[in-house]
Amino acid sequence: MEWDELEAECSACRKCALGATRTNNVFGTGSRGAKLMFIGEAPGETEDQTGQPFVGRAGKLLDKYFEAVGIDRDEVFIANILKCRPPQNRDPLPEEEDMCIEWLRRQVKLIDPPLIVCLGRIAAQRLIKPDFKITGEHGVWFERGRVSMCAVYHPSYLLRGNIAAKEAMLGDMKEIKRRLDAEYAKAQGGSY
Repeated sequence: MEWDELEAECSACRKCALGATRTNNVFGTGSRGAKLMFIGEAPGETEDQTGQPFVGRAGKLLDKYFEAVGIDRDEVFIANILKCRPPQNRDPLPEEEDMCIEWLRRQVKLIDPPLIVCLGRIAAQRLIKPDFKITGEHGVWFERGRVSMCAVYHPSYLLRGNIAAKEAMLGDMKEIKRRLDAEYAKAQGGSY
């Protein structure tokens, strides 16, 4: 399936009740050939209004981390497990994740990134392992076939002011950038 066809099908999705309450489907944004993919749990209010992931307060903070470590937002792909906003930004229900996860799987298959970073505990528990503990396992890499995956704190959690978590996030993002640079170097035969 081609990308535009997948996006059109996803935009028309009404598998769960969230399809009827959304303003916009939030399919994802960024490079379709990205070596690095960031995956959150679900769109928030600003994302629902704009149809773009991570553009609200949490997204602005994520952008600051990208800038701090030298990651170009346009060269990565950012998506969520859910493509529609849950009411009052509540956590996604397992059945909503089950109905929506296939869209994400198809995106990952088309992009084929060597690196995937989960933004927050909920995405990590769905994509890395069900008992993932974000405070103890953020920044830890897991190998899934030829894909390396890790999770970092969700930017919305960092907005609550936890200084230690903000510092840990910066360290994790530096390692993500190092791995991304290594992927670019590998693709260019060792010179980047």
